[in-house]
Order: sequence, then C-alpha cells, then structure tokens
Amino acid sequence: MQSNDDVLQSLPTDSRLSGRTAIVTGSTSGIGESIARVLAASGAAVVISGRDAVRAQAVADQIITAGGTAYAAPADLAGSYDDLRAFAATATRLLGGRVDILVNNAGIYPATPTADLSDADLDAMLAINVRAPHVLVAELAPAMAAQGSGSIVNVGSWMSRVGVPFGAMYTASKAAIEQMTRTWSAEFGPSGVNVNTVAPGATSTPGNAESADVLASMTAATPAGRPVRPVDIAFGVRYLVSDEAAFVHGSVLDVDGGISHTRVG
Repeated sequence: MQSNDDVLQSLPTDSRLSGRTAIVTGSTSGIGESIARVLAASGAAVVISGRDAVRAQAVADQIITAGGTAYAAPADLAGSYDDLRAFAATATRLLGGRVDILVNNAGIYPATPTADLSDADLDAMLAINVRAPHVLVAELAPAMAAQGSGSIVNVGSWMSRVGVPFGAMYTASKAAIEQMTRTWSAEFGPSGVNVNTVAPGATSTPGNAESADVLASMTAATPAGRPVRPVDIAFGVRYLVSDEAAFVHGSVLDVDGGISHTRVG
C-alpha cells in the first residue's frame, strides 16, 4: 500500500475538472491538502485556505510546480461573520469571479469528555465546524444556483452516527453538517447544485500522528484493516464534484474502510 505522500507525488493528471474552480477550506495540510491537490491534478483551479499564510502558499506552490493552478487565501474561519464573507469574496475574485466547487473541509476535533471541554474550545468548534460552512454556503451557493451548476461537498465523520464516550460536541457538529447537506440539497439542488457529504473514517493525518497506535487498533477489525489515508477521502470528493456524480444529491459517502458498518473479527 502506497503512503499518502507517495500517492500525492505521483498523481496522474487528467482533464475531468478542466475549467472549473474550487475553494477547499482547511487545505494547508492533511485531508484538505490532499483534496486540493487531487482536484488540481484533474484540472480545477483551487484556492488553498488556512490560518497560516506560509503553509497555504507552500501547498499552492506544490500544485503550481506539478502543472496545476492554485491560489493561497489565508483565512481564520473562527473569525467574525464579516471575516468569513470577506474570505468568500477574496477567493471568488482569485478564481476570476466564478466558484464551481466548495469543499467545507476545515474542522477542529478536541475529543475530550464532556466535562473537560473548555468554553473556548466549544465556541471554536461551533464556529469552524458549523457556522463557517453555513456562512460560506450562504455566500457562494446562490451564485452557483444562478449559473445553473455547482458542487458543494461537506466533510463529515463516521463518528456522527455512533455513540462514543467522548467528543459529544465534535460528533454533534458532524451530525449537523450531514443534516445541512440534506437541507442544502433540497434548497439548491433544483437549480443544478449538487450538495453531498464525504464521511471519513479513522484517518491518519499529521495532526494525529501521535495517535498512530490508537488508529491502528481502531481499524484492525475493519475490512480495510488500516486507517484511512487523506488521499482516499480526496478521491471520494473528486467523484462527487465530477460529471459522473451529477445524479447524486444529499448523500453521505462513507470513505471509512468499513468502520461504520462492518467488522471482520
């Protein structure tokens, strides 16, 4: 099995998303970076977003070096409503005034017992995981509907549909994004905008590298037998924004190695 980095370094290029533009939030590392690089490899012009301007530019430069088109647009999605709207406007301008794809990937996940979750972490989780996607969709989806086409993919989680003894607010925030997906699909789908969710399983990212043993244990009894790679999720996102998924509306695509539904031992 190739590593995530090896797959990203050897991505074949194609034109299935040629001429389309995309915003990927939280794309300076991990799942978001993989999504941005996969979309760019298929011809989309991509806005890279994150709080760190240097890291955002580094990802954009990697895409450009590989022959793609990318722009860095740093943003703090926990900022004010005006900050979120300014980010949407900046990203739209960088993409030439048209946004075809929005991937709401950014999220934080303090997985603590309920009594240990700080007020600040609770507020940040609601702001980034729930409020930011809502504001960005409100800003960008009407223009997609007016142009008669567009794709929105929200990144959820397998944990939104199971009970675990920690992370109540995180799992609730991901359940919220799945429900918003269904509502937005009903709201914008008739105007040609596909809205769907990709729900990752236990995923190995730079942000949870210290938990590698835990992730390995969690996934040992799944059909895949290993943690999800960020690029696996990126391939699911690419499918949902492609022409092949034109008839997919309001769905949840589980890219989780089977952890949500199956056990092999």
